[in-house]
Formats: sequence, C-alpha cells, structure tokens
Amino acid sequence: MEIGAILLAAGSSSRFGGDKLLHPLPDGTPIGAAAARNLLAALSDVVAVVRPGDFPLADLFEQEGCYVVVCPHAARGMGASLAHGVAQRRGADGWVIALADMPSIKSSTIASVVRELEAGGDLVAPTYQGQRGHPVGFGKRFGAQLLALDGDAGARDVIAAHKGELVLVECDDPGILQDIDRRDDLK
Repeated sequence: MEIGAILLAAGSSSRFGGDKLLHPLPDGTPIGAAAARNLLAALSDVVAVVRPGDFPLADLFEQEGCYVVVCPHAARGMGASLAHGVAQRRGADGWVIALADMPSIKSSTIASVVRELEAGGDLVAPTYQGQRGHPVGFGKRFGAQLLALDGDAGARDVIAAHKGELVLVECDDPGILQDIDRRDDLK
C-alpha cells in the first residue's frame, strides 16, 4: 500500500510570536525539523505544506528530505492546507496527517498508525492514557472529503462524523498530545 504522509506547517504561529517551527528545542533541533524527522523515520514520502513566502521553513524541510509544497490558500486555515497536501498525493491508498508543531511524537507511534491503515483501518489515531492524539490516519475512501476541506477545523468534522469507525491504537507516547502553540509549551 502507498500511504502518503502530510506534514502541516502552513500556520502563522501567531500565538507563539512567529517562526515557531524554526525555534530550537532544548537539544537545538528546530521544532519543524524534529517533527519531520520523526515522520520520515516511519514514512519515506513526506509532503510538507508551508505558507507562501516562508522560504526558511521550506528550505529546512527540503534539507530534511521532505517534498515541500506551498499552499496558496494557507491563510484560510488548516483545512485548506490539509486539502492541498492530500491533493499532492491523491493517488495514495491512505494518508497520515501530522502537525509540524508536534515534535515529540515517536516514529514507532507513527508506524503503528501506518500498520493499522495497511491492515484495512480507514480511520486511525493513537491514544495515550485514554486521550486521542496525533497523527491521524485516513484510508482512501476519505480522499474526497479531505480534498474538500477548507477553513480552520482541519479534519475534525470528518473524524466526528465517523467516530464509530475510528480505530484507536494505544501507545506509550505522551508526545501524541503535546503540541507547541505558545513559548510556554516548550517547558
């Protein structure tokens, strides 16, 4: 099966104060690079979606080995960026949608989501201590719905509409819940 990985990195980082994904983690690795590396360790074909004019971030992702695309409608929200990323791999059998501001997700967790998709799961997400996290895997049958997304809700409504079909993969990975929105989240 061909599973596409979409790394969403087209936000404005307004709550962080700008350039969040270039900001270093305590070990010096930029937030976006850490997220890309974890995703690339599980899936070799990663499409990183960036906003127009974000050349430093695009360069960073290219250096990490991602295929970088600019979403011309990124300002409309995560849904537009997600749809743009999925459109780049519309022939895939499924997609793993990851957020670039979640650099602590283990590659083994991402691989477990991929395995569930390959085993026939159409909607897959990891859980940690009973809480659903990221990344979320979508089977091919959700392609049209993902391509139609727009606005800032991302795929939240798609997941909610098919909640009964969601395959939850328990993992020992608190990183699935840890996104970095503000500078305080780095602590």
